[in-house]
Amino acid sequence: MSVPMHVSLSKHHGLGNDFLVYDMAQGDQSNWPQLAQQWCERSTGVGADGLLLLTIVDNTKLGMRLYNADGSIAEMSGNGIRCLVQAAHFTLKGVAGTVYEVSTDAGSREAVVTSEWDDDTIHISVDMGYVEDLEEPHNWTSLQCDPMRPVRHVSLGNPHSVVGVEEVAAVDLAQLGSLVPHINLEIIEPGPETNAITMRVHERGSGETRSCGTGTCAVALAATIYTRGHLPARWIIKPPGGTLIVDIDGHSNATLTGPAELIKDYDVTSYLNV
Repeated sequence: MSVPMHVSLSKHHGLGNDFLVYDMAQGDQSNWPQLAQQWCERSTGVGADGLLLLTIVDNTKLGMRLYNADGSIAEMSGNGIRCLVQAAHFTLKGVAGTVYEVSTDAGSREAVVTSEWDDDTIHISVDMGYVEDLEEPHNWTSLQCDPMRPVRHVSLGNPHSVVGVEEVAAVDLAQLGSLVPHINLEIIEPGPETNAITMRVHERGSGETRSCGTGTCAVALAATIYTRGHLPARWIIKPPGGTLIVDIDGHSNATLTGPAELIKDYDVTSYLNV
């Protein structure tokens, strides 16, 4: 009878958007979509919005692959990349000021550990890349948006549709998100303070989450356009999980700044077929 190797995950969150991080130094697995579903299931597994596969190439170069809770692959996550960088930073015993180059399915991203708040929380700024316009997604008309309502379709390596509403709390976001499950759907309203946006998000492959990093960047560019503002611009974005800062430069490149917090380490050996 073989004795299974010890396999562990660390669980992190960025403003309540939580992820499991698996260090690929423990070995590759053949069934990542299935494991993502099992480990991310909140009633029978560890529970999370997604599974991050971390490859540490050297002291400053990292690799990232992200599986949603339903086992599908996501190209990029602004909250996820901060969680992955935190896991690597702790493993490498890094210091504040360290700059990491992270290879993702959406391209290379630069992440800077700007400060370390305590033993479990660090602050990270991520170059999220260019925010580009997209065509109207498939089945968008099923949402029956008023033609006068502000809408913007953009990509940060993954698709987003941003819709302005009168009151985000009053919207049945689960129902709307179910009509366009192939995109990330953000609803926004201005405030509560100047240069601030309140938002909710229904994420592709995960449902409604407490925060979405790429979504906040999509919201920041959309808000600049909606308000006929000028670039560069800085926005305070308020998803249900807390507050993130997004800077959009004069060429529509986004930088996302916010915390990542370690929740707990888990032994998941029992989930593996050995």
